[in-house]
Amino acid sequence: MPPEPITINKTIQRRFILGVQGLWPGRRWRGKTGALEALRSGSVIQIDPLQVIARNHDLTLQARVLDYTPAILSDLLYEDRACLEYGGIVRISPIEQLPCLRVVMARRADETRWAQFLQEHRRAIERVRAEIREHGALSSMDIEPEVTHKSSWWSGKDTGRALYYLWTSGELLIKQRNGTGKVFDLRERLAPGKYDRIVKESTADDFYALKAFRQLNIATIQEWRLWFAGLIERKVTRDEALERIAVLESKSILQRLTLEEEQREPRYMLAKDLPLLEELLTGHLPDAWQPLETTTEQEVTILAPLEIVSARGRARKIFDFDYVWEVYKPAAQRRWGYYTLPVLYGDRLVARFDAKLERSTMTLQVKGFWLEEGQKLDRRFTSALKKGIQRFMVFCGAGQIDYSGIGSSELGEMHGKLIKT
Repeated sequence: MPPEPITINKTIQRRFILGVQGLWPGRRWRGKTGALEALRSGSVIQIDPLQVIARNHDLTLQARVLDYTPAILSDLLYEDRACLEYGGIVRISPIEQLPCLRVVMARRADETRWAQFLQEHRRAIERVRAEIREHGALSSMDIEPEVTHKSSWWSGKDTGRALYYLWTSGELLIKQRNGTGKVFDLRERLAPGKYDRIVKESTADDFYALKAFRQLNIATIQEWRLWFAGLIERKVTRDEALERIAVLESKSILQRLTLEEEQREPRYMLAKDLPLLEELLTGHLPDAWQPLETTTEQEVTILAPLEIVSARGRARKIFDFDYVWEVYKPAAQRRWGYYTLPVLYGDRLVARFDAKLERSTMTLQVKGFWLEEGQKLDRRFTSALKKGIQRFMVFCGAGQIDYSGIGSSELGEMHGKLIKT
């Protein structure tokens, strides 16, 4: 018999998700060891090349890890080989997950578009494979193409597309990055031998079914189904989803939840995390979540644009907070700003922060700040905001901050005066 459902409210749901993600009540990880722990805990670290302030993957980790610098992730990826990057939406996975990831790689390589590509570009693929075997790691810039295409898709060169195919299929891994460019080498040269194997498809799918819950923490069947399908790179029907959930619940691997404010649709979480939820329900903070320094009540945290707790519509569902990353919207359609980021205070998202790092002078230029209705600009919040921005400046390497572009709104002017440092 599956366990009885547990009823929670949105506050408990919000705190649980933030807590499992290492975002509340403050940073509890530090340095390289802490960054790897964050990766293994279920944090979603998505690679994005834009560097308006810093790149999304670095912004994600700085929100969780004290003393984090981009060099830490670079070392974990390209020196220690403790993790790797992969996917159409490029995300970072711990290296020990490679045996399951190889199933996904093989599945992507079997897609119709890649089968057709293999037939049309076999010569380029063989040439790239031979070059890397003979000469070692190469980038697209290192191999002259025989055919070029006008298409802007990934690469206009047949050799560049061949590199991408070989990476997609898992034959190559990324050895290092030169800026946004990738340098590839054979998987067997880069992956530790004990992880360079492939498991059965069913084993990989079972693994990713649980990984989806480790990343979402609490989810409806539909939310989980879509995320799971994205992880395993195949369609997951609602019937399959219902069957998997039923089996996992019957084995007490999942715990069913009822949300007080939305009781029509059940939610689910990993049963192994139930002790953490029970602590919250009794009004206590789990010992494992104790912050190493300040809490989010004492110091706000500026979140990444693709942060798992707030991106893809989750900000509204979890926080009742309207947030859309507007970087790909035309300027006339933006409500907030080009690179606007959510601000976490306590266990709530309370503001939107739009800024740019001017690298010629290492100045953090604040272009906009919008406070959520109901959040007071009192002394306590102002102090937390100052501390959060100061830490953010240290992470960015900014030596000064400029509020002159914050806008002419009454709130903008008031805020600029309050937080000048």
